[in-house]
Amino acid sequence: MDTPTGAPDQDWSAGSPPLSRFIQRQAQWLRGFDLRRPWVWDVLVTLFWTAAALIDAAGGWRHNAHDLDVPVRLVVATSLALSLPLLWRRRHPMTVMAVMAAAALVGYGSGAFLQAANLQMIAVYNIALRKPLKALVWPLLLAVPPLVVGTVRFPTGSWDQLIVPAMWAYTLVALLGIAVRSRRDYTAALVERARRLEVERDQQARLAAAAERNRIARDMHDIIGHNLSVITGLADGGSYAAARNPERAAQALTAIGTTSRQALDELRRVLGVLRSAGDDATTAERAPQPNLADLDGLVERVRAAGLPVTLDAHDVPDPPRLSAGRQLTVYRVVQEALTNTLKHARGAARSAHVALLYGEDDLEVRVTDTGSTTAAAPGSGRGQGLTGMRERTALYDGTLDAGPLPGGGWQVRLTLALEDSPS
Repeated sequence: MDTPTGAPDQDWSAGSPPLSRFIQRQAQWLRGFDLRRPWVWDVLVTLFWTAAALIDAAGGWRHNAHDLDVPVRLVVATSLALSLPLLWRRRHPMTVMAVMAAAALVGYGSGAFLQAANLQMIAVYNIALRKPLKALVWPLLLAVPPLVVGTVRFPTGSWDQLIVPAMWAYTLVALLGIAVRSRRDYTAALVERARRLEVERDQQARLAAAAERNRIARDMHDIIGHNLSVITGLADGGSYAAARNPERAAQALTAIGTTSRQALDELRRVLGVLRSAGDDATTAERAPQPNLADLDGLVERVRAAGLPVTLDAHDVPDPPRLSAGRQLTVYRVVQEALTNTLKHARGAARSAHVALLYGEDDLEVRVTDTGSTTAAAPGSGRGQGLTGMRERTALYDGTLDAGPLPGGGWQVRLTLALEDSPS
């Protein structure tokens, strides 16, 4: 057996009859054994054909011989020269063919006409299996001289009866090697394609997991950052009012509790996606994502934290001409911009203004604050705030600009197309 060294063993027997599956499994086992220990098979094949050649040299060669006076030593030496080179047929098939062709030339020229000369077909098969197609020209040419010499020296019939059948046999063996090689290459290509598809599938899974982690990180940053900023503002206002107006302090504490519960609910929803979907006991609660209708509640919470905010969204159609994903992006960008204003804007007269401006094909959102920018500017790029806003905007091929205003303050400007065509 000359096992191709291309594709690994595959189980192609699914759906086959039991006998076919048994034969295929045994063939796969033999191919696997040959791949692991090729020298064992090479030695067994060589010993088998060498024994057959020597048995023929012991006397059987006389049935086909045209000269019975050929020395037995020459017959034995020629038989060994036609069989022993098979040990190297896989590594050096061209050299093996040359040696065997020379031995066949001696056999035909002496009149022995040994049957071991047919072992040249094994060399031709290995050349067709392992070498380029153009390499087949030389073994076929090497097989012709012994036949011609035998036909010329011992003419017992027409040349076409002696040469043509042998050449047809060599040609068919070469075609068999080409067919096996084509099947091997095709199988190897299928296996390689399956391997690449598995790699691509794993890469897609990793990319999807990374994208989901980034989404969760953005949501957690927006939720925690905003709500903690609101709670901080309420706590500062409550501690200031505790000594002067206990009623206002109680209102601040109530607002802190409400904001905390809202933050916990949103965190449970976000973290629920990390739990096992098959465990009914830990399935996260379903809740709609924030949209443009929730901007009023967002503004009210920020106002309660001590930042005067105005919302200009009178020209927003009802329902909004914006997909749910784009509405969530607008909400999170406004939330992050107001959170940054709470954390970074300074001055007693600080305030913020949110404006939604609809155009024919896009929506422009402007979040402007009037606080001093001597401290760390909102969205200055430190941390995850501006990065998260840009990532959300990029999902829908939008643009986001953030920077200080000439007269003081800071502005975040978001532009999104109305059509839902995420990149």
